[in-house]
Amino acid sequence: MYKIASRKALNSTVTQLEIEAPLVAKKALPGQFIILRVDEDGERIPLTVAGTNKEAGTVKIIFQIVGATTEKLNHKMEGDYIQDFVGPLGKATELEGLKNVCIVGGGVGCAIALPIAEALHEMGANVTSIVGFRNKDILILEDEFKACSNELVVTTDDGSYGEKANVTVPLRRMLEAGKQFDTVITIGPLIMMKFVVATCKDFNTPCVVSMNPIMIDGTGMCGGCRLSLNVDGKKVTKFACVDGPDFNGYEVDFDEAMSRGRMYFDYERKKHEEACNLFKEAK
Repeated sequence: MYKIASRKALNSTVTQLEIEAPLVAKKALPGQFIILRVDEDGERIPLTVAGTNKEAGTVKIIFQIVGATTEKLNHKMEGDYIQDFVGPLGKATELEGLKNVCIVGGGVGCAIALPIAEALHEMGANVTSIVGFRNKDILILEDEFKACSNELVVTTDDGSYGEKANVTVPLRRMLEAGKQFDTVITIGPLIMMKFVVATCKDFNTPCVVSMNPIMIDGTGMCGGCRLSLNVDGKKVTKFACVDGPDFNGYEVDFDEAMSRGRMYFDYERKKHEEACNLFKEAK
């Protein structure tokens, strides 16, 4: 069992928890993830490590309430326990040698992007961060990005905060102005990452994407998290849990990834409604 050391609501649908897991905290690096179960009967869900405190032995996770498990997790309070917390899993983001990097985050994907930006900042790299949200009400982690970025651009789809644009607009503006990035690292909705990659291609700028497909065991055994890549003109299958979650954005088949990501949408929504009804009845 793993104790919840702290809990904080970042907006109406996104929650941050710090979990007491000293062995995970000791080893976890930016870009890696954990798999947890809320209770003995719960499903396994992957969540990216959003930060660690090695001295306190805690691991920070940030999640959006989208299904039954995240609904159950959101009802856990400080001092409560969750059943399982396994990690770190996956490969850490490769940061060695990077001097000038653009981080592009979208929505709750910013929680994954932040520890990468922080690590680059600590290494002395020049960090440009572009973060995008649908509107001001769901903005998260702005102060944290300010603290680790040499330049920060916040965008909203409706213009309620920051620049009214999607994240590719300021990215293209920077590239057109002659900014040279060692790489662009983008994390967020698949459709956003697809267009970030397309923008980078126009300027021959390397682009790394963090993929979060359907995942069950996190060890490469189930094959649920498989992705199709186009490597040197050949279709190659990789597994996000052991080969990623970071991949060369130019190689990812985003259309297939988006199609697979929608497979269980209706089922997930139904289970979320059932979980919500259970909590309502309990009250």
